[in-house]
Amino acid sequence: MEIIIESLDNIREAARKFVDQMDGRKVFAFYGKMGAGKTTFIKAICEVLGVEDVITSPTFSLVNDYTDGEGQSIYHFDFYRIKKLEEVYDMGYEDYFYSGNLCLMEWPELIEELLPDDAVRVTITQLADGSRRVEA
Repeated sequence: MEIIIESLDNIREAARKFVDQMDGRKVFAFYGKMGAGKTTFIKAICEVLGVEDVITSPTFSLVNDYTDGEGQSIYHFDFYRIKKLEEVYDMGYEDYFYSGNLCLMEWPELIEELLPDDAVRVTITQLADGSRRVEA
């Protein structure tokens, strides 16, 4: 899968394309440099899925739980501040990752060894013209 986000004006369209290609997969690990647009793209995905909650990066709480338009939980993780894997064990990561609910993760490289085998690795790259490339 490759999607180009030309600007913020078409991010919802790009998120719709992403959602259409999820194919029932539930765990998505988003890789990209600081400022690449991981949080912004995850927010757009959640909006496409009908989330009405305020969508923010869970930088300090590690995980935010949103409800989609069908009443299902979506878990949004941000592992940027993880210092030790024990923090992830203590939060009960398995309950989230293997819940059957959608899991969207930022900074998964910090917990790489805990990712489920079926996790979809998504890379967001900022291109020279300011657009973003989303690849999975």
